[in-house]
Amino acid sequence: MSARMVQKGFFEALRVNFAQAIPHTRECGMTVDALDETGARARMPFRPDWLGDTERGVYHTGVVTTLVDTVSGVAAMAAAGRFETIATLDLRMDFLRPAVQGKDLHAHATCYRMTRSIAFVRASAWQDDEREPVAVSHSTFMRGPVPGPK
Repeated sequence: MSARMVQKGFFEALRVNFAQAIPHTRECGMTVDALDETGARARMPFRPDWLGDTERGVYHTGVVTTLVDTVSGVAAMAAAGRFETIATLDLRMDFLRPAVQGKDLHAHATCYRMTRSIAFVRASAWQDDEREPVAVSHSTFMRGPVPGPK
């Protein structure tokens, strides 16, 4: 992040309100557990509806992708240090092992480069141990105008 000043309370306001401000993240029960200029951590509780393979008890990969995309977006906004419009341009997911039923999903994302118009983010998702991810990701986000009255 640049040397510009971040408004006091920005990270906490973003942490508390981000998941609630987006209807699908609210519906999924996502929470942003930690957030600062270095990145974001989020969690999504297990639901039986998340299973893509009920015989093996494995999460649908789209559920993992949804959590990773969301936490990556909030990490990009945190790196910007202000509320601004962002949109996913590209999201690459590498699935390393199945996410299994009965366990919550966790994700951590960091914005490693920021230009005037693009944010570059790395992320991982896991269940029990962050050192054993179920998926890793690289993504880019378009940075848009700061939202506000017209």
